[in-house]
Amino acid sequence: MKTKCAYRYRFYPTPEQEILLARTFGCVRSVYNTILAWRTEAFQQEKTRIGYKEASARLTALKKDPDRAYLNEVSSVPLQQCLRHQQQAFTNFFEKRAGYPAFKSKKQRQSAEFSVSAFKYQDGQLFLAKCKEPLAIRWTKGRETLPSAPSTVTVSRDTAGRYFVSLLCEVDTEQLPLTPRMTGIDLGLKDLFVTADGERTGNPRHTAKYAARLAKAQRALSRKQRGSKNRAKARQKVARLHAKIADTRLDGLHKLSRRLINENQVVCVESLAVKNLIRNRALSKSIADAGWGELVRQLEYKAAWAGRQLVKLDRWFPSSKRCSCCGHTLASLPLKVRDWTCPACGSEHDRDLNAAVNIKAAGLAVLALGENVSGIGRVPLS
Repeated sequence: MKTKCAYRYRFYPTPEQEILLARTFGCVRSVYNTILAWRTEAFQQEKTRIGYKEASARLTALKKDPDRAYLNEVSSVPLQQCLRHQQQAFTNFFEKRAGYPAFKSKKQRQSAEFSVSAFKYQDGQLFLAKCKEPLAIRWTKGRETLPSAPSTVTVSRDTAGRYFVSLLCEVDTEQLPLTPRMTGIDLGLKDLFVTADGERTGNPRHTAKYAARLAKAQRALSRKQRGSKNRAKARQKVARLHAKIADTRLDGLHKLSRRLINENQVVCVESLAVKNLIRNRALSKSIADAGWGELVRQLEYKAAWAGRQLVKLDRWFPSSKRCSCCGHTLASLPLKVRDWTCPACGSEHDRDLNAAVNIKAAGLAVLALGENVSGIGRVPLS
């Protein structure tokens, strides 16, 4: 089975490449913001929706403006690509999948996308347009060459000042051998998840681990004068800590999701509305730190690649309140109650383990009956 896969590596630009990339990022940001302001003004004043074709023509006119001659100093491909991304952002907005497109800031992550005509990949070396030397990419050990020639290349610089390149390639996915093991997982905060077999992963709480250092760095940042070089240095120090937290969280989620997919033929999980749950002020920080949505996303695509099945249950399924022995469902079960006894059969339950067992049973039932497992609509289990 062939699929698209992006390989992301860190690279270290030369001083000349750093200057060229800074110009490219600035031009992409300038074009994106200018066209966005123009489209917004046209919609507000004339109620006119401007499409990609008109935006592209506007870009051509901008490049002829003497005041914007700097747009011709970089490759034209990233400028054109940013308009395509903006068009997709407007499509998502009008179809109510996302909010209104936002302006790009120089303080945020910077990126530029190059299509096939704007880069050359040869013998494990990547050359970008208007760049004479290849990028000094830090390849993964044992994977110095890509499985196929990349179709697009995205170069980015994060807020910590690190440079990354993402190469989109077509790969053949390996189907894992069949295994009789199946499990259900209950996502939580005390443990990132508990399996139906009773395994508890614990919660590394990455944000709490670096909270003291982060608070100290943020206090130092608040004392620096706005616009000063010292403030820029302090801001980058805060950004590096945030990057460390994000990297350790992502690494942990990848390892857990890979192990779940490797060991189980079927994985059952709840479809949680994380955006709604995160509104809880008391738990929002912990929920965001756990990364439930990212874990489910990784399970979904890794299961598809490996020939496994991921069963998503509806968020309204009462996994914690239902007795896994007799099926009795409690009227309510406060979050602070971690253990409870079933009033119908007298079974004693650990809240999280009971939920995981119920999720596994419900997921297998849905899978066997051929019901919709996308999480849309309530699963008819009662």
